[in-house]
Amino acid sequence: MAFADNLKQLPKISHLAALNLIDVDDSIVATIENKAGQAGSLAVYNHLAQLYGAIGVEAARKGLELYAEHSEDARANPGKHPNIDRLIGLIERGETLRVKQVFAV
Repeated sequence: MAFADNLKQLPKISHLAALNLIDVDDSIVATIENKAGQAGSLAVYNHLAQLYGAIGVEAARKGLELYAEHSEDARANPGKHPNIDRLIGLIERGETLRVKQVFAV
């Protein structure tokens, strides 16, 4: 399925303002906000965190499947899709990021 079709199957994110991604040192390494250009990634990462409890290698592989055609574009154009690049990096390095939801007010 295409990314747009996959997004329709994911849980709603209207209650979220953002997600903070946290490394093993408890540092926030990235924030994905609920705004144009990032909402799709917010939905993907939120779904992965709900399924796996964190974003590790297995979750990152599932994320690449969900990103569908954008994953291929990210591999061909490093830096163009930073949230996909992050998943590829987690797989390559065998790392895990914790996810903290930031709720909308």
